[in-house]
Amino acid sequence: MSAYTGSTTMPVTRRSVLSLLAAAPVLAACGVGGSSSSGAGERPRVRIAYQNFADSTLLVKDRGVLEAALPDHEVTWTSFDSGASINTAFLGGAIDLAVIGSSPAAAGLSAPLNIPYQVIELLNVIGDSEALVVREDSGVTDIAGLAGRKVAAPFSSTAHYSLLAAFERAGVDPASVTLVDLEPQNIQAAWQRGDIDGAYVWTPVLGVLQQDGVTLTDSAELAAEGKPTLTFTVGRKEFIERNGDVVDRWLAATDDALKKIKSEPRVVAEAVARQLGAGVDDALSQLEQNIYLDHAEQLAPEYFGPPGSPGRLAEQLRATAEFLHGQKKIDSVPDLETFRAALRAPRG
Repeated sequence: MSAYTGSTTMPVTRRSVLSLLAAAPVLAACGVGGSSSSGAGERPRVRIAYQNFADSTLLVKDRGVLEAALPDHEVTWTSFDSGASINTAFLGGAIDLAVIGSSPAAAGLSAPLNIPYQVIELLNVIGDSEALVVREDSGVTDIAGLAGRKVAAPFSSTAHYSLLAAFERAGVDPASVTLVDLEPQNIQAAWQRGDIDGAYVWTPVLGVLQQDGVTLTDSAELAAEGKPTLTFTVGRKEFIERNGDVVDRWLAATDDALKKIKSEPRVVAEAVARQLGAGVDDALSQLEQNIYLDHAEQLAPEYFGPPGSPGRLAEQLRATAEFLHGQKKIDSVPDLETFRAALRAPRG
């Protein structure tokens, strides 16, 4: 059970929804059930799920901003390999706030998961930090050439969504490709062993693959053609309703970090480098691969929209769900109002 309750960086492997639900009584007994309240006399907990890629939240974590703003709380940060495993943890009531991509978020808000969480901010619009790469010695020069090949991606992630979108654009039947569900570190290992021909994955693993690989497309290119992917902060609805002060402090910290990416990118890169164990120049390069919007910019019509005027973010999430449903990755598509109700715009 320690995978959910350690205090700094703990990789969590994916479990099936059914096995997690079967384990729910055990999770509750271990103190990782649906409440962030600690035992009598203990500090209230804030359990944050994050992913090891370059973004603004790593500055918040590195500087201990939330811990300083909430000295009466116990703040824990848990590293997850993908949005699918984060959704699994939400189902088990093991986390309160999470950094997650738009594809797993759309899946989480749809059947069969129907996770009661809300999107409280947009951390970035994903660019070429996620890409489809093939081995240089594979002989594959375009997406059509992947028929009959073995390609890996973390299933239910933004990379998986983009891979399927790339197949659709190229007229490739996904059934003609052997798709392998692997987390990023396992993708790197499989690539180095020669077990796969290609992969759609994000940095920093992407950078390793590109050293002896050929990039066929990336998420910036797919976004320009109408298939954008984004990264959000989401929170359990019950937690948000009961802990407005915590949410406000989180949003203040992340908004400041988003602004610093633009005004002091190297300062942010230094923090990201410490968290990832990477070089500062490498971290800076990774940061430059996405688009960052501060909270005021997120109120533009294409995102949350200004107060009293819903933006197009709910429509983008529903379009993502429709695509996932068409690929038989979710059971059904909620109506637009369901997605609008799941959005809680940050104050600009």
